[in-house]
Amino acid sequence: MNQRMLADLAVAAIQAKIGMTPEAGVVLGSGLGAFADELRDAVTIDYHDIPHWPASTAIGHAGKLVAGYIGDAPIVVLSGRAHLYEGYTPQQAAFSTRVMSLLGAHSMVITNAAGGINLSYSQGTLVAIADHINLQGVNPLTGPNDDAWGPRFPDMTEAYSTAYRAIARNAAAVLGFQLPEGVYAALAGPNYETPAEIRYLRAIGADLVGMSTVPEVIVANHMGMRVLAISCVTNMAAGVLDQKIDHEEVLETGRQVRGRFTELLKVILPQLKG
Repeated sequence: MNQRMLADLAVAAIQAKIGMTPEAGVVLGSGLGAFADELRDAVTIDYHDIPHWPASTAIGHAGKLVAGYIGDAPIVVLSGRAHLYEGYTPQQAAFSTRVMSLLGAHSMVITNAAGGINLSYSQGTLVAIADHINLQGVNPLTGPNDDAWGPRFPDMTEAYSTAYRAIARNAAAVLGFQLPEGVYAALAGPNYETPAEIRYLRAIGADLVGMSTVPEVIVANHMGMRVLAISCVTNMAAGVLDQKIDHEEVLETGRQVRGRFTELLKVILPQLKG
């Protein structure tokens, strides 16, 4: 079956259980899954119960879709994502974004745990992504184009909505902290980068580095969705500090900032309009 047929089957299974049309989809990165508990009138679906949905195997990804409300805004939250390093294709890594759009969502809020390259960041800093550099070597739009989903050559000039970033900055200010912006470099993983690779990434203009997000953002733009992406700097990148990087550190930092992160999303989401 082609991607259209697979996505339609997933949409039908989800619609049968959630009984609402979401305005936005939210993807939660490593250690940030607690936000899903904030939804009112929540309905939870295990990924294994959605046809053709890729399972989340990464530590810190629950593998559940949760539909509910933040204020009066209907939201679908993905607690866990598919990564290239798990063996998924770029099309599978972005499958959830296709489904969110077909469910009716006009916006995507994508989050991740990232390594801090910019020396002005510290562990636990939240950063709004302003642009990205795709160094994963693949693209989810490779292959035949479905013109009903989007154009063959989609524009990426404003891959990350300027208006949504302004909403996010204002929300952070209301909550008493600053939300800097940065450029996210996406690599395939699963190994963390070498110090030499981090020096290279800094030289080409990257502020953050991670192993996700870009396939989802490309597909969201292809389907005409507006995107806000927020990174949590869970560790400083290789060579910035005189210490090795450990995934448990990534998860622990996510747990430490989840209160701030949750409050930020609760302020932002009701303001996102298509």
